[in-house]
Amino acid sequence: MKMQPQPDIHHIKSISQLMRILELPAPLHPLIALVDYNKVPIGIFPKGNRISLDFYKISFKPSFTGQIKYGQGYYDFEEGGLAFLKPKQIVFPPEEVESYEGMALYFHPDFIRTYPLGSTLNNYGFFSYDVSEALFLSAKEKEIIAGLFAVIAGELDNNIDAYSQDVLVSQIDLLLNYSNRFYNRQFITRKAVNHDIITALDRLLNSYFEEENSLKNGLPSVKYISTELKQSQRYLSDMLSSLTGLNTQQYIQNAIIEKAKEKLSRTNLSVSEIAYGLGFEHSQSFSKLFKTKTNVSPLEFRKSFG
Repeated sequence: MKMQPQPDIHHIKSISQLMRILELPAPLHPLIALVDYNKVPIGIFPKGNRISLDFYKISFKPSFTGQIKYGQGYYDFEEGGLAFLKPKQIVFPPEEVESYEGMALYFHPDFIRTYPLGSTLNNYGFFSYDVSEALFLSAKEKEIIAGLFAVIAGELDNNIDAYSQDVLVSQIDLLLNYSNRFYNRQFITRKAVNHDIITALDRLLNSYFEEENSLKNGLPSVKYISTELKQSQRYLSDMLSSLTGLNTQQYIQNAIIEKAKEKLSRTNLSVSEIAYGLGFEHSQSFSKLFKTKTNVSPLEFRKSFG
């Protein structure tokens, strides 16, 4: 069978290299740049080719209305939106002209390395979200983000001095904190969509145990769950934490315990049989988790129904 050739990967190592590719002037600071995509020629990258950046990217589309393809997924902007990309992620360039609207902030990890943000940036989970999990902005939120981008643009237009990096890092930090707040709002305001995901998660876990997949594949993993639900692992976990107080792993564990309670109270299966049926390699691991979650052992729980 003939293997299909893989698209080329354009590995961009520096922001200066990116600016040359985009046919834009060299950045005043080699580790940070703000790009207005209205000034970028369409089709810079050959269609179908992939891109890998060695730096962070925050895209801001302030006015586009509708659904556009971006990379391998779709953004569904209303008032506007933000999307985040961390280094080494591989993406496809947009194909539609409209996808080039808006602005993008690029900054290298070295730009923030000596600042507190350098050690806390990984806490912002949205850098690991899929493109379909972009941040949708209300009109008021869009004004705030536009204001921050304007401050960053103004600072980058000034001559670099001893305070430039401090000011720019503080603005990036503020931008990320606002993004955290707005994502939390999004989890709440998009409850209908997110509750559909939770309902699908409950059905998935129930069928996993009912069809005895656990006997063949072991305990359901976060990766398996997120793949089946077509959500990134980080987005799913953050969404669940916002709405239920539990991350994905904790949610799975609770489902396991509920299934175990059902079997302990309604069947005569031994604790070991229940453990193996749920996907545990060792019954001791099951008993430990059960007691951690319920404060009683499986046998003590069963006796309470005697």
